[in-house]
Amino acid sequence: MTAIAATMILLAGCTVGPDFVRPTPQVPAHWSPAQATTEQADLSAWWREFNDPSLSSLIDRSVTSNLDLRAAVLRIEEARAQRDVSASAFWPRLSLEAAYSRQRISEATPTGSLLSSAGNLHLPGGAGVSIPNPYSQYQLSADASWEIDLFGRVRRSVEAADASVQVSIEDQHAVRVSLLADVAQSYMALRGAQSRLQLARENLATVGELLELTRARGAAGLTTHIDIGNAIAQESATRAELPAFELQITLNINQLSQLLAREPEALRAELQAAAPVPLMPPEAPIGLPADMARRRPDIRQAEANLHAATAQIGVAVADLFPRLTLSGTGGYQSETAGRLVEWASRFGSVGPTLELPIFDRGKWKTVHLEDLRAQDAALAYQRTVLNALHEVENALASYGADQQRRALLDATVTQNDEVLALSRRRYESGVSNFIDVLNAQRTLQQNQTLLLDSVTAVATDLVRLYRALGGDWQPDRKQSSLTQ
Repeated sequence: MTAIAATMILLAGCTVGPDFVRPTPQVPAHWSPAQATTEQADLSAWWREFNDPSLSSLIDRSVTSNLDLRAAVLRIEEARAQRDVSASAFWPRLSLEAAYSRQRISEATPTGSLLSSAGNLHLPGGAGVSIPNPYSQYQLSADASWEIDLFGRVRRSVEAADASVQVSIEDQHAVRVSLLADVAQSYMALRGAQSRLQLARENLATVGELLELTRARGAAGLTTHIDIGNAIAQESATRAELPAFELQITLNINQLSQLLAREPEALRAELQAAAPVPLMPPEAPIGLPADMARRRPDIRQAEANLHAATAQIGVAVADLFPRLTLSGTGGYQSETAGRLVEWASRFGSVGPTLELPIFDRGKWKTVHLEDLRAQDAALAYQRTVLNALHEVENALASYGADQQRRALLDATVTQNDEVLALSRRRYESGVSNFIDVLNAQRTLQQNQTLLLDSVTAVATDLVRLYRALGGDWQPDRKQSSLTQ
């Protein structure tokens, strides 16, 4: 008996199926610095690097109110509940039953005929045998069963469930990363549209002054009606730009309202006042891009999916091995309620059940199916890492290129402004014609717009870079939360 118990304990520690080996993603040996620091960085609140209270306030509120993020938190609780369901197989199952039935056996059957005949027998001494038909039966019983996890089927199921919990946690992290980046990018776009609208109004005022000057010179006979017509057309074209910028402002405000789970126009009063695009930090603290694999939640999610798929292979393999279940049933049965709990009314059975699968083609095919799913999860992991590498590299390249473009456009606008001032002085003194002034004004206006777009692009590139590197990554974060 001792040997049997020792064998059961030894078998209970056996777990079949492959063990999960954490993959090590390969990253490029060198990354483009793109004027970003390569020292370890704390990205837990990267948006504060822009030093914009409005942006920080919007992000803080979005974390507590966004519906997608709240739904992701619920999915974590669902996965944990499912894990508890899987882990419950470690424990015995116990059920209680109370029953009453009124039964009658047909006398037209062999069993009923025999019982009916026995009921008419008279034993020596005058005693009679009474077998009532119909009869009542009262029963109180308890059933218990416990599967001994000999080959790790339950343990692999719980392992897969734990990995699924991690999948849902990383999904919530991914939703959070996307949310923070979406809020920041919408905010940058809003401030960029407001800056362009303000620039268009300033240009409109300048063009208006130029139109008045041209009309005055026309009244004095110093210019032609063609110059006046060109000035009117320039003023009209500049005015036509205003509705497009105002529309973009409205769309950005509504986008931010939606991200904060608010109704359209809810943030109009808060964000209506124009403000410049947030200033860029002197250096962008992005840390080492090589840390991307442990920062990005989509990579960690793909890894957890691979872990769950690997554990499911073990579950399928364990189904090919014998399954041992200890079970017992006991209670009381009686024809009358008054004798139900008497000692003579007791019944019971206890013993092990060993299920030994001999041939089940479906179970063998299930092992193959789970193996294919694990291979698919491995490819998904590699694809996720590869996509992440390209996103980081492209974000670094875009950030560096747009910074250079902004610097060049800034110098260009300064030169255009000087050319316009000189053209106006020459036109007012009659040395130059109106076409020179008009061309200088158009060129300055176009390059000022390009410069504002470039400023917005650089800020958006940095947000995209933070997103590509894993967003608000915290190396010691274990749990997910709706609050900071």
